[in-house]
Order: sequence, then structure tokens, then C-alpha cells
Amino acid sequence: MTDNPLPSKRRFTFNTATFLLGSSMFATGATGLVLEYIQAAVGTYILGNSIEQYSIVIGLMLFMMGVAAKVQKYFNDDLLLEKFILIEIFLAIIGGYAPIATYWAYGVMDNFLLVQYFFIMSIGFLIGLEIPVVMRINEQYCERLSLNIERVFAADYIGSLVGALLWVYVLLKKFPITESSFIMAGVNFAIAVVTYTYFRHRGLILKKISISVLIAITAFSILLGYRYNRDWNLTVEQRLYDDPIVFSRTTQYQHLVMTHSPVLDEYRFYINGNLQFSSVDEHRYHEMLVHPVMNLVPDHRRVLILGGGDGMALREVLKYPEVREVMLVDLDPDMTRLGANTPVLRRLNAQAFDDARVTKMAADGLTPGEDRPLFQETGKKNKAGRLPVTEKIATVRVMNVDADRFLSGIRGKWNVVLVDLPDPSSIDLVKLYSKGFYLKIRRVLAETGMVAIQATSPYHARESFLCIQRTLEAARMHTLPYHENVPSFGDWGWFLAWKDSLPMAGVAGRIAHMDMTAPTRYLTPEVFRRSLVFGKTELESPHTDVNTLMFPVLLNYYLKESWLVD
Repeated sequence: MTDNPLPSKRRFTFNTATFLLGSSMFATGATGLVLEYIQAAVGTYILGNSIEQYSIVIGLMLFMMGVAAKVQKYFNDDLLLEKFILIEIFLAIIGGYAPIATYWAYGVMDNFLLVQYFFIMSIGFLIGLEIPVVMRINEQYCERLSLNIERVFAADYIGSLVGALLWVYVLLKKFPITESSFIMAGVNFAIAVVTYTYFRHRGLILKKISISVLIAITAFSILLGYRYNRDWNLTVEQRLYDDPIVFSRTTQYQHLVMTHSPVLDEYRFYINGNLQFSSVDEHRYHEMLVHPVMNLVPDHRRVLILGGGDGMALREVLKYPEVREVMLVDLDPDMTRLGANTPVLRRLNAQAFDDARVTKMAADGLTPGEDRPLFQETGKKNKAGRLPVTEKIATVRVMNVDADRFLSGIRGKWNVVLVDLPDPSSIDLVKLYSKGFYLKIRRVLAETGMVAIQATSPYHARESFLCIQRTLEAARMHTLPYHENVPSFGDWGWFLAWKDSLPMAGVAGRIAHMDMTAPTRYLTPEVFRRSLVFGKTELESPHTDVNTLMFPVLLNYYLKESWLVD
């Protein structure tokens, strides 16, 4: 005789127990998928290349689900309810602590991937055990196998869709990743508690004391993690940076960190662990990006900035009183809010977002091509001597929308386009360096206009730099590479690009007689002319391929070079 307390299936049809088990599968379908997404996001923030991280995570999850399906056949039918409760308890603890433990391992271990894969595979294994165990329990409440399969698998798969939507539209926007994991762990724990309470009331739980103790320990662990995860996250994250962290936030799109060196009074800003600028020398980078193109284009009244949510490039553009219309397009609203509201960034960008020529709106607040003129009092009086006179000074807007999507829908022409985007370190970024993207820029570029593009390092990432040049030329634009030493990055490169209607000889003549018409801290005409000189073979490559949306070769170059000096 077995120790199985479950009643015969002949005595039950659809009842509360069936509904409870189905609801459990719905909830675990959602939480299990989200817990794996969280691990993929952690891997992306650490290593980049989101497609690789998500592919590996989902692949390992499915593999371990298959392993679990094999293992469960060795379970006998004794204590199946207790086994299901234990699965949910272990999933709650492991899933809750997985991201913070993975992040900790990255800071202290040479091969943190062992820890990352342990959690990915453990979560997948536990998810894989849930389905067959619930089916075996539910067998006692279903008269037909088809009903059992329908109730379990339908609930699990529908729950997975709900989990995906919850992850994308709620958790990523509202909570840090480490906190999201404990929220999901709380759901798994609640399933264990509800299952234990219901079936214990019916006298079907035999291991009451041991399960009660485990539930108490798990409750304490999850509450502790939820309460202190942000503090732990900051402590662990600090190991990754030389200087004290003064700001850390995970947005829907990226992980933002700012550090401060009290000795040098230097602020450093990072996105997904990659340095974006140092307050000591960021002016070199932004002056090289903005001022050459602004001084080579005869008409720079309309300026389009793609990226640049920190406001530094905008700061340089607004030094030109002739500018009448600026559009700044940055995907992440949290980034532009930081640039507009954080005291350190406000000081560095000279309160660029407060300029009378700047307004801020969400992507859905603007119809592409719509004009929203801004006015400023001139200090003059009207003829009656009473009312102040206002004059239109500019149309300057900030939009939070994907740059590629923006270019697909916008109308009109721009005299200057500044591309101040992060390096092509992931598949979602590398599309913004593709031939199709540059063709869209070409479409909105005025006949006598120019585009300036940050293009990684011609020294540390030479093949990436040259691939960007080939891609620009494939989009039917002339290119002019230039580079300069930015101490925080080393040798850094940019490209000027323009349409065929502007002859190269004419551009060369403008460069020869170029002058700085706006104040700069570092850049001079002589410095820019010097930046056009490259060493022997530095602009040569054996490759001829260009970066396209369907064949993102640039990503392979960038990740392969990995900033290692040969």
C-alpha cells in the first residue's frame, strides 16, 4: 500500500481543487518565464548582445525542462502535493536571489558564467518539474486525459503570455530587476502557501510540520530580500567601479550608473557598464562632434540630434544663436529626465534643457512634421508702450522615441544631423548603424547639409570604425573620417557625411578657411585639421562588407575586437 492520500479520480470532477491547480499553473507559467527573462536581462547588462543572452537563456530553460521531464518519471506517487509545494518554495528562493547572486559573482569571480548558468538551469529544471507533477496530481480530479492536458498546458501557456506582457509593460518600467525577481518569488511563494492551506484543510497534507517550517523560512527570506535588495545591489555593484557610486537606476531600456571621484572631482557616467563620458574631458568629445559640422554647413538653422539624452551635445548646439529649430530624439525618457533634472548633469550641460528654445514631450505628443513654435519676450514695448513684444526664436523639441522609427515618419529637411548614439554593442543598437538607417538620414538631410556621427575608436575598434565608413558610403554619402584623443576613451573617431550634391573640393575649401564661430574649451580650427590625419594603413581594411539590418556584421566586428589592443 502506498502513502498517497489523494482520492480516487472516480469521486471528483471539476471542483475547487481543479481550479486551484489550474490557477497555480497559470501563475507559475507567468513567473517562471519572467524569472528567466530577468536572468537574460542581467546577462545583457553585464555582457551586452541581448539576442545572444536571451537565446541562451531560453535554450537552456527548455533543455532543463526536458531534463526535468525525464527525472520526474522516477518520482513515485507518494506525497505529490508536498513535492509540488517544495518545487514552488525552491523556485521562490532560487528565482528571487538569482539576479543579485549573479551580479555578485560577476564582481568577485573570474568565471561568473558558472553562477549565471546554474541559476538559469535551476529555474528551468524547476519549471520543468511543475507541469508533470501538477498533471499527476490533477489526474485524480480529471476523468479524461485530454481534460487534464487541456487544463494544465492551457493555463501554463496563457500564463506565459501574461508574464511576458507583465515583464515588458510593468516590471521593466516600475521596478529594479532585483526587486522584480522578489516580486515574482512572492507569487511562487503565495502559490505554495495557498496550495498547502487548501489541501491541509482537506487532510491531504501529511508532512505538516516540515512544510510549515519551510514556509516560515521562505517567507522570511523573501521579505528580507525584498526589503534590502536595493542596498545589496548597490553594495555589489560598487565592486565593479573604482569610484563611489552616486546614482544607479535600471530603466526600461538600460542600466544607468554615475560615479564620483572626490579626489579629482570627476563624475563618470555609464550605460550598461560602458563608460559614456567623464566630466573631466567630455567637452573634447562633444566639441569634436558638434562644432566641425556646425562651422562647415553654411546654414545650420535646423538641427537634428539622435541620442544625446545627457544634453551635452545640445549644450554645444545652443551656443549658435542662428539655430532656430532643434529636435533631440532619445529613446529613454529616464535619460532625458536625468539630463534635465539631475544637478550634476544640469551643471555639465549648462542647463541646456532649460533653454527658452527647448520643450520636452513624449513620442505620442507629436505628429511627425508638426511645428510647435516657441516665443520669448524681447524687452521691447509695443506702440502703446504697455505690452511686451514677443518674437519667435526657435522650435526646439525633445522626443522619446526610437531614432529609426522617428526617421521613418518625420517630414522635412535638416541642415545638420548629429548622431550621438551608444556604440553598436547589441543588436538593438547595431541597427542604428545600418545602411537602411543611414539612407533614412540621407532622406531628411538638406542638399547642402551634413551629418556628424560618433563612430567608436579607430584604434581599439578599427574594423568597426571602417565598417561604419563603408556603410555610410553604401548609403550614397561622401565621408570624411577624423579622430582625436579623449583621455577617458583613448583615440576616438567620428565621421562627417554629406550628399553627392556637395563636392568634396568644396568641403576641403571650407575646412582650409574654417573658423570657430562659437566658444569652445578645446577645439580650434588647427586641432580639427590635425584630426583629419591618420597614420599609415590606419584606414585600410581587407573587408568590404557593409552593415545591414538583416546582416549586422558590425556587431561581430565590435564584439570580436572587444577593445583589446593587438
